[in-house]
Amino acid sequence: MNQPTDLHAGAVPDMRDEPHVRRFSEQRWVIDNIVRANGIDWDQPRSVYLNGPCGTEANADFAGIREKVKKMADIGPAFEAVAKRREAKAQAAEAEGHLVTARDNYYMAAVHWAAAQWPYDRNDAPNLACNARKRECFTKYAALADHRVEAVWIPFEGKALPAWFHLPPGYTGGRLPVVIAVPGMDSFKEAQVALANDRFLARGFAVLAIDGPGQYEAPILGIYFSTDRWAAVGRPIVDWLVARPEIDPERIGLSAISFGSFFGTILTAHEPRIKACAVMSVCHEPGGETIFQQACPTFKKRFMYMAGIADEDAFDAFRPSITWEGHAERITAPYLCVAGECEELSPLENSERLLAALKGPKRFVVYQDSRHSVGNVPATNLGPFPTTMIADWLLDRLNGKPMPSERWFVRSTGQIEKTAM
Repeated sequence: MNQPTDLHAGAVPDMRDEPHVRRFSEQRWVIDNIVRANGIDWDQPRSVYLNGPCGTEANADFAGIREKVKKMADIGPAFEAVAKRREAKAQAAEAEGHLVTARDNYYMAAVHWAAAQWPYDRNDAPNLACNARKRECFTKYAALADHRVEAVWIPFEGKALPAWFHLPPGYTGGRLPVVIAVPGMDSFKEAQVALANDRFLARGFAVLAIDGPGQYEAPILGIYFSTDRWAAVGRPIVDWLVARPEIDPERIGLSAISFGSFFGTILTAHEPRIKACAVMSVCHEPGGETIFQQACPTFKKRFMYMAGIADEDAFDAFRPSITWEGHAERITAPYLCVAGECEELSPLENSERLLAALKGPKRFVVYQDSRHSVGNVPATNLGPFPTTMIADWLLDRLNGKPMPSERWFVRSTGQIEKTAM
């Protein structure tokens, strides 16, 4: 079911300039001092959410990376060093016939190679090299995985979007519900399905993990972000899914995180075959004034690369197009929105307005004291665990279980206060 190879001939160097963000250039010394004082997780707990899908064996990897990263320039090399070590361990294990060990290490190597790409905001040699190693390692992992994993190329605008298609362990036939997994600005498709006990696969879902327009591998292939592209991309993705004999075309859901909460909302608005949409760690502010103009300038620089825009003034003129307004009003499918009370990148009133615009049943779950990356507070530990709740919610919706429209406030005690919407 893969597409012809001429659609995905591979990454090529891009002559576009690296995005220039004035605050990033002028405040680089401040950013480096913040990294030195607070470590690699100064803006988001990326070492935590990347460690999660790799499992406990990777704990020491990320602990070592936290020790090594003292400034922005350390990030890529720190992840590359660990990626090379994990890849070498995988190759040695494979040569010895220890295929489970090889499988695990190829997966971890792929995640580290992908994480090493994050600081590279141009399709230059370091970015392309890390991408190639990531794909090779994940391809080797897929061949050894405990479930079926396929490389997927979805035709789009004369090119092809990259994705990975996962079927649950032990699958022997029949039609399954499926989740389209949409990463955020700083995450990638390879980490959307965990190495072991994945929350979706364990519940009998198939998963299509994508890099959509502008995300990670997509700009390397020349597919950059625009709201219009996200409005258009749902149809070819769902066309690909419904053509698969393993997929129940009436049970297609979407899960998205961080800036994926915007991408996934736009996709769902223009693809009525998606029956449920769940988003977490919201980025719903039209134009992104908070995340692009007030938060760490790395966010703006990264997103300019995703949009293929190097000039900051041109990007500022482009920013008003980054909006759900005029799109979300089309959504009639059940919609779950999970956010932190202390969301610092997208004021929650924007999510409130979005939810008010939806035409279908909706649930807004807010965790007391949590920031943008929902978790690591008493409310998420004592109340419903966010990612588990999302998986159960999607399973219920795709199985046709009705729900009332409600607002939930999860207190630090774990108690849920429910009010009608």
